[in-house]
Amino acid sequence: MSAASGITMASMSTYAILGCGSVGHAVAEELVEEGKDVLILDADEGRVEALRDQDLNAQQADISEEHVVETVSERDVVLIMSPDVNANAEAVRNIRAAGGDQFIVARADDPVSADELTDLGADVVINPSAVIADSALRALETGELEYKASQLSDVIDATEERMAILIQRSPDPDSIASAAALRAIADSRDVEADIIYEGEIGHQENRAFVNLLGIELSARESVDLDDYDTFALVDVAKGGEPVLDRVDVIIDHYEHEHEHDATFSDIRPNVSATSTILTKYIQELDLSLDQTVATALLYGIRAETLDFKRDTTPADLTAAAYLYPFADHDTLEQVESPSMSPETLDVLAEAIRNREVQGSHLVSNAGFIRDRDALSQAAQHLLNLEGITTTAVFAIADDTIYLAARSKDIRMNIGKVLSDAFGGMGETAGHSTDASVEIPLGIFTGLETNDDNRDTLLELTEEAVKRKLFEAMGVDSSSGESANGN
Repeated sequence: MSAASGITMASMSTYAILGCGSVGHAVAEELVEEGKDVLILDADEGRVEALRDQDLNAQQADISEEHVVETVSERDVVLIMSPDVNANAEAVRNIRAAGGDQFIVARADDPVSADELTDLGADVVINPSAVIADSALRALETGELEYKASQLSDVIDATEERMAILIQRSPDPDSIASAAALRAIADSRDVEADIIYEGEIGHQENRAFVNLLGIELSARESVDLDDYDTFALVDVAKGGEPVLDRVDVIIDHYEHEHEHDATFSDIRPNVSATSTILTKYIQELDLSLDQTVATALLYGIRAETLDFKRDTTPADLTAAAYLYPFADHDTLEQVESPSMSPETLDVLAEAIRNREVQGSHLVSNAGFIRDRDALSQAAQHLLNLEGITTTAVFAIADDTIYLAARSKDIRMNIGKVLSDAFGGMGETAGHSTDASVEIPLGIFTGLETNDDNRDTLLELTEEAVKRKLFEAMGVDSSSGESANGN
């Protein structure tokens, strides 16, 4: 019985159990089994006799009466386990009124009685109904995971040729790690699988992640999807769902915009990383965890939760705790501290020069760029400026406006800000603290980029983007700190 485990202390060797119904009896048996000195008090004479027949130290007493205080005065711990909550409350009140300093565990039957028992002086209050419900939910979760793991295995086993694991466009660590884990599951069932992505591996940390861990990825244009007969979409909802004629497997922590008639689907918005979901499958299928996959999954969870500072759930934490001993922490450190490219330095310098600040919000134009990844790094670095809680850095590349934003203001959802400002114009993605948007340049300017109109394009873009951003943030952009702080 878990009630006893929470109060096990070396110095607490003598116990009294007041009220020995089914809960009290279970606790008494476990304590006696551990060699503890246990006294049981119960009002039911027949029950007391039955307890004595089991060689338990039991006495008949009404636990709500004051004389009981003297009987238990020498006991270190008093567990008040009667199903009569009013009697339990009286017992707590009497012990504390007499100056008793025993450690008291008391049984409640709802939140109201739990609060009352706490106010009366109980050190720990348990609600058997809540414990049973929690246990039932855990059993349900375990059973459901076992069933889902069996379903997933059946779909993988039906593969005759190869399995294609498609991930989000320009994938992030969570997407890549989740796909690597699914490929490991397929490999354990003698099914060959390829991880396929569109776009590019952006952000230096992401490239370092893939290179250092040696995760093999295939660009969409380099493969023929006719070579595959099983198709999985893994962590694609946030970064744009690939278009496929058929989908066999979907695993994600975001709901999908498009409906897929998939044989197997596991979408859990109640966790913060798809890597968490795949870790649960690795555990359920009892796979030997490869160091590369463990390291990737741990980094995927950490990256998606901002090192457990954003929207972290108990499932994310338990998955990370499971992965931790198997991961290569030297490699993780290298992934998290990549060198900064010269272009990123240039973009950061330009963003600092062109910054406009309203209150704690900073918006900046980085001009024309080649490396779009540099924007997100610049936005992150600018967040370290004194007094700044939100940053947005935008630039032009390939007739498109790219914008990266970061926020550490708990009152602001930067993903919603970008959606409000540009949702009807371009493609937005991200979270409450980390978001991005891509907007066709012509929406703002109606002009195509050439060497003669670059300055005009920049000026038109800067004015429109800054105005919309500050409006969405709820601040006035008419006057603010310029690049030189004026």
